[in-house]
Amino acid sequence: MRGLDKFSEEELEEALIRKRYRQRQARLGRLREEGRVLDVARDAPAGGGVRPAADRERWADWSGSEPETAPTGWRLIANRALLVVEVAAVLGFVGVLVSMGFSVMELNRDTAALQQQAVGEVAAAQPTTAADPVIDLVVLPTGHKPPVDGQPIVYEEAGEIPGHLLPQVAAYVPPPIPAPSVEQPRRVEIESIDVTATVVQGHEPEQLKKGVGHSIGTAMPGQSGNMVLSAHNDIYGEIFRHLDKLSPGDEIVVSTARQRYTYVVNEIRVVAPTDVEVMDPTDHASLTLISCYPYLINNKRIVVFADLVEESSVGLNG
Repeated sequence: MRGLDKFSEEELEEALIRKRYRQRQARLGRLREEGRVLDVARDAPAGGGVRPAADRERWADWSGSEPETAPTGWRLIANRALLVVEVAAVLGFVGVLVSMGFSVMELNRDTAALQQQAVGEVAAAQPTTAADPVIDLVVLPTGHKPPVDGQPIVYEEAGEIPGHLLPQVAAYVPPPIPAPSVEQPRRVEIESIDVTATVVQGHEPEQLKKGVGHSIGTAMPGQSGNMVLSAHNDIYGEIFRHLDKLSPGDEIVVSTARQRYTYVVNEIRVVAPTDVEVMDPTDHASLTLISCYPYLINNKRIVVFADLVEESSVGLNG
C-alpha cells in the first residue's frame, strides 16, 4: 500500500471526492430508511468514477441536476416569432389609445370657441320673460355613441329607445331657446371633481357643444322646483366625466348674474335612458345633474340629485 506521499495531487483530490460521495450516499440511505427522503433519479457517475476536472467542484456539492439548454432550431424561431407578435400587439394597442386621445383632444379644441362664445352671450343677458314649455321627453339628454376617430358624433343611439316610443321621439320638437335673463343659471362649479363650466339654455346637441345645458322649463337657481343640468362625459370638454366620483354631502354651486346658490348632493343613481321621471318637478329647490354612463360606453345615464342649502347675494361681473 502506497503512502500518501506516493499519490499525486490529482489522485488525492479524486479520492477525497469519492469519499465525500460515499458519505453523502450513506447519509441519504439512513434518511431514506427513516422515511425522511424521496428517491429522485440522478445521473451519478457510472461505476463510482469522477467527472472531468472542470466539473469536479459542482459534482462534489452535487445537486443531481443539469443546467437547461437554450432553445435551438425551430424552437428558437417560434420563440422569436411569438415575441414579434406580442410586441406588435402591444404597439397596436398603444396606437389605438393614442388615436382615441387625439380624437377627443381635437373635439375639445373644436368646441373651445363655441364655449367661449357662450360665455359672452350669457354675460350680455338682459332681463326678459319666457313661457315655460312642458317637458315631454321620452329619453334623457346627452345620449350619443362613444366617439370614433375621424367620424362625426352620432346622437341618441336607436338601440336605447324602445320601439313603441320611437313615434314619440320622431314627433318631439325641442322648445325654443328663451331670451337671456339674469335669473338664468350662468355657471356651475363642483370643486370636488374640478368642474367650472358655463351654463347655456337648452340641452340639445348644439347647445351641449357650448357647455352645460339647462333643460328649458325646469326651475331656475334658488327657485322651488327641479333645476336640470346636463353635459357630456366623453366629448366637448368631458365636463361631467367624473360625476360618479361625487358623494353625498359634496357641494355644487350654481350662479346667476346676481347670486350664487349652493346645493348639496344627497344621492347618485345610474338609470336607463328612458327614466325621464328623474326630471320631474319637486316641491322644493332641488338640482339634478345628468350625463351618459359609463365612460366611452354610454348605454345608461348617471344622475346626481342635490338640494338647495344656501344662497349668496354676491354677483358675478363677467
